[in-house]
Amino acid sequence: MLMKEYRICMPLTVEEYRIGQLYMISKHSHEQSERGEGVEVVQNEPYEDPEHGSGQFTEKRIYLNNKLPSWARAVVPRIFYVTEKAWNYYPYTITEYTCSFLPKFSIHIETKYEDNKGSNDNIFAGEPRDEETEVCFMDIAYDEVPERHYKESEDLRYFKSKKTERGLLQEGWIHTQEPIMCSYKLVTVKFEVWGLQTRVEQFVHKVIRDVLLLGHRQAFAWVDEWIDMTMEEVREFERATQEATNLKIGTFPPTISISETPLASCARSGPNSAPSTPLSTEAPDFLSVPKERPRKKSAPETLTLPDPGRRDSLFKLPSFFSWNSSPQPE
Repeated sequence: MLMKEYRICMPLTVEEYRIGQLYMISKHSHEQSERGEGVEVVQNEPYEDPEHGSGQFTEKRIYLNNKLPSWARAVVPRIFYVTEKAWNYYPYTITEYTCSFLPKFSIHIETKYEDNKGSNDNIFAGEPRDEETEVCFMDIAYDEVPERHYKESEDLRYFKSKKTERGLLQEGWIHTQEPIMCSYKLVTVKFEVWGLQTRVEQFVHKVIRDVLLLGHRQAFAWVDEWIDMTMEEVREFERATQEATNLKIGTFPPTISISETPLASCARSGPNSAPSTPLSTEAPDFLSVPKERPRKKSAPETLTLPDPGRRDSLFKLPSFFSWNSSPQPE
């Protein structure tokens, strides 16, 4: 088990970040999702807890095989996902990550938000923790993000908000910025497999650090997009974006419909042992009704398959074996 505490300051108030966090997570998930890979929202609904009160529960599936290093891809299935469950009682949240393929792997994150500069050393005083837990301060403007995620428009050294007039973030900004808040995150990674434990836990913490840094940078870089939103408006944005993201990933199976309309002709040749794969709408020979045999009047004329090439089609065929994401460097 490897536990670290991350402290990430933001030029926002805790109340402002409540909206910004929801907006950032939804937009980032949609941008990072592609056919067969990304973040699928399974559940998102209000939740009542006897200790923490009213909150929001979400469950997501994160498909990320191509984002694993080569040594990890060699030992996991081609298609697998991580389950994220989160209980949001803002300004306190609990997030858990598990993977059915790796029953001895888990991530547990407790988060608390306060309007200060990361100076509360006892914010998790009531939580069981290792006395040697490393505290990691992160600077959203000057800590380096992975080159593949860098965008000039999100470089907070050069960004200034038009609506809030906050920014440019100069070196030492944490000591002079008003308003300011801090995200405190106590992260525990477990991978109880002898011989791989240390390597995997260290790798996962590196990934978590990069994700946290990128997410908090984007929340402020996009501040002019969400700062005027109400909670109702950001929840509607979240709902609509989640629907679009699920469709983008291709989590809904194709459907088959019966039609009286004949289909057009074009087929690609396949192996002799298998029928050709239709590329357009005309039924191939193996679907045609034999002419020498009488057919029932009630039988449908043709089998119509949705055309995956049409942009206006409501149905998208999942393509799990032709992902475009580039593998991440080891």
